[in-house]
Amino acid sequence: MDIPIVGPASGSADAAARWITAHCSPSYTPFDVTAIVARYRELGASVEVDWFLALAQLAHETGNLTSWWSQRPRRNPAGIGVTGRTLPGEDDAPPGPAWAWDSAAQLWREGASFPNWHDHAIPAHLGRLLAYALPEGQGTPAQQAQIVRALAVRDLPAHIRGVAAAGWHGLNGRWAVPGTDYSACIARIAAAIRQS
Repeated sequence: MDIPIVGPASGSADAAARWITAHCSPSYTPFDVTAIVARYRELGASVEVDWFLALAQLAHETGNLTSWWSQRPRRNPAGIGVTGRTLPGEDDAPPGPAWAWDSAAQLWREGASFPNWHDHAIPAHLGRLLAYALPEGQGTPAQQAQIVRALAVRDLPAHIRGVAAAGWHGLNGRWAVPGTDYSACIARIAAAIRQS
């Protein structure tokens, strides 16, 4: 059975905060995690996204906030724009707008970075989920505004819009490549969080 992206939360904020806090990088304090979860809950409820599953996706994509991309100053919650491409260069000369400097490796990595979680990273994540779930032109005004905001960070080809209207299975092979069991991974993490 597929699980819808658009709909009520399928778990609790307390369970999500406990799970992520127990597994995250020490660079994120319990206060930080609670604030991130609260923002997912607030914004997700306002645009009718199952924000609990979005947090399970964040846990999967970032290794529970341990990945290089999820750390400050990048704060990328779900691999948005992360392609695996790297380029040599100088730290003061990015090859384009969606590149982040990796000082340890002395190279540029392609992917989106966000100035903060509250106003940028979380809205980009939830808006992108909505773009996958809703065909172009569908959704409430709040949902449409969130999609526009998210797609300004990284566009989504028209043929991909709405491919996950039935649910998370539509993200298989599309959100992450190869990602053939992507939705099952999210569902397993969500189940583990609920049991925490």
